[in-house]
Amino acid sequence: MKRFVLKAALALIAVGAFALTAAQAQERTLKLSTANPKGHPITQGAEKFAEIVAAKSGGKLKVNVFAGGTLGSDMAVASAMQGGTVDMNIGNSGILAAQVPAFAIYDFPFMFTNTKEADAVVDGPFGKMMHKKLEEKGLVGLAYFELGFRNMTNSRRPLNKVEDIAGLKIRVIPSPINLAWVKALDANPVPMAFGEVYGALEAKAIDGQENPLTVIAANKFYEVQKNLALTNHVYNPQSVVMSKKTWDSLSAANKTIISDAANEASKFQREVTRKQASELVDTLKKNGMNVTEFAPVELAKFADKMRPVIATFGVTVGQDVVSQLQAELSKARAAAPAKATSGAKKETKK
Repeated sequence: MKRFVLKAALALIAVGAFALTAAQAQERTLKLSTANPKGHPITQGAEKFAEIVAAKSGGKLKVNVFAGGTLGSDMAVASAMQGGTVDMNIGNSGILAAQVPAFAIYDFPFMFTNTKEADAVVDGPFGKMMHKKLEEKGLVGLAYFELGFRNMTNSRRPLNKVEDIAGLKIRVIPSPINLAWVKALDANPVPMAFGEVYGALEAKAIDGQENPLTVIAANKFYEVQKNLALTNHVYNPQSVVMSKKTWDSLSAANKTIISDAANEASKFQREVTRKQASELVDTLKKNGMNVTEFAPVELAKFADKMRPVIATFGVTVGQDVVSQLQAELSKARAAAPAKATSGAKKETKK
């Protein structure tokens, strides 16, 4: 009986706090940008965030979601947020290396082996520390969504071994580490804003690109790419970021609503991403893609070619940042050694 009374009391306190926060919320409309199209898990997460914000604020706080890169590329939107003309963006954490070099660590190949490790890192002290670094650049990191593990597509040939990648012109996210790891495979990296990729593939200006399965499917790359290789070579978290000018202008109640909503939406968004990714190999095959999977020995060769790249960029990122990430990974792996399923298995075998 006492336990029931305690639970009821806590529930009433929570409801009261919720009502108080909503009552204190101030009317405001925010612009949120994402490069992903309608229907993609990132956009679904953005829409869920907007829904939660509206509910928590009693409709006073509104978030308008601009999908498909309509407000510009992630790099352009970052500048717009610094200027205060765009309020929020959800984009690849690694792209933020243009603002804070340490963020290049999120583009290190073969850093994470599964999503449990990734969750432990980005939701823990390391992820919070990284987002804190953005404030001096006029940005505020709120939470992490998930794009997922990246895989390679191309229009020239099936990829069954590392040597098959050599000579291909591959679009990469415009950042030094992405140029470097593609060059390490004797391929030709082509830095390009995401919104230009489909057209470049269609015109055969590039041979291929690399992205998670959800991105490949949502953007219909199967229409212009025949071959998909399940390499799972990089895991991409996505940072939910707000303009510091916008953040500083918000009331305390609005800040609480937005922070809580971002964290709630991130859990929903990752579930959506992982569910879709587990089903997409069959979907992409049905849409005409030839799907290959690297054998363990080939993945090991791939990882070996990445070691010099990681060593070089470890200096740029800072050894303290690398050490902190490695320590967090060690803790995550020690906590669940029997559940360390590889990213490739998790993303493609369900």
